[in-house]
Amino acid sequence: MKTQDIIELEDQFQLATYAKLPIAVERGIGCYLWDADGRKYLDFYGGHCVTPLGHCPPAVVEAIREQAGKLLFYSNVVYNATRARAAELLVSILPSFIDRVFFCNSGTEANETALKLARKATGRPRVVAFKQAFHGRTLGSLSVTWNERYRAPYLEVLGPTTFVPLNNLDAVNEAVGQGDVAAVIVEPIQSMAGMVEVDSSFLTELGNACRNSGTMLILDEVQTGVGRTGTFSISEQMDVEPDLITMAKSLGSGIPVGAVLATRAVADTVELADQGTTFGGGMIAMAAVIATLETVVGEGLMDRAAEIFDSIERGVAGLGVSVRGRGCLIGIELDRPAKPVIAALREDGVLVGGSGDPRVIRLMPPLNTPDDVVDEFLASFKRVMAVPSEASTV
Repeated sequence: MKTQDIIELEDQFQLATYAKLPIAVERGIGCYLWDADGRKYLDFYGGHCVTPLGHCPPAVVEAIREQAGKLLFYSNVVYNATRARAAELLVSILPSFIDRVFFCNSGTEANETALKLARKATGRPRVVAFKQAFHGRTLGSLSVTWNERYRAPYLEVLGPTTFVPLNNLDAVNEAVGQGDVAAVIVEPIQSMAGMVEVDSSFLTELGNACRNSGTMLILDEVQTGVGRTGTFSISEQMDVEPDLITMAKSLGSGIPVGAVLATRAVADTVELADQGTTFGGGMIAMAAVIATLETVVGEGLMDRAAEIFDSIERGVAGLGVSVRGRGCLIGIELDRPAKPVIAALREDGVLVGGSGDPRVIRLMPPLNTPDDVVDEFLASFKRVMAVPSEASTV
């Protein structure tokens, strides 16, 4: 099937929930994708931040293949060596204050579970979240997602949330001082908003405010986690110890998996039947998690992520842009609207993402991107930026 045939078939039978790119991808290796018509693309978008090792990393493919030959799936009603190893490995890589893991299927499910655990542990109903935040589209996570366009049709059934400005400690203190706040949930880097970073000092004080008020702190690391920002958890770069951390996206190298990571104090509040999942912790996903983690740690890719950021920041200097984010979670603020630049890069064979900021493009390259591929991106970016903004059209 050719690209146009695939587009027409999907549009005929799928719910129209995404404004899709006009390409139909067929296969991928490393940093590259090929569409149904055979065109090659450099992928610095990664299917929305889910390919920390690039497409079809050999170690992950082999782990999945080996596990598929033994057992595709069984639920959490039984024990399994692959799941046990994945849990042990994940907790061992994380900061020492994390003690337990709950595996689920996605980032939004991880965030919902964290919110649920916080409400149970504290006995409080309200959550504090931040303006411009994105934590997911299912009902529980939607209650703490800022964009009113997403929330408006469901306001009557969403949980009680107070939204406050990012990096505003006075607003946080006022909210948690009411005594009914179960948790504050925060993205260390608001990716969807345009790679807006939380101030490190604010995050430290936020942790103090939560402890002083008996409020739990949830760090949404669905995008920042798994080494993408230069450390496995961004909390390692900041003076903060959250009660709960959520991860997903990069955790399975493209296999759907999410995780809620909890301190012992939180874990001790969980009782049998408080939480469950049929497919969370499935064997294929766990095999992918193990292979991903072993590769990220074994090949020193967290350090490599920081090197890639530095190379891109240096490479775009002098182009009238500024760079945000950390590691392989990068925002480039342009001197012109982002949408035409994104389209021009795609025409030049490079995939990047947009954001809620109309002048920011997002890059989420693999952590093992070689120098020559970084240079390939920079060459394309410079070609596109050399075209005057008034001449750039979609």
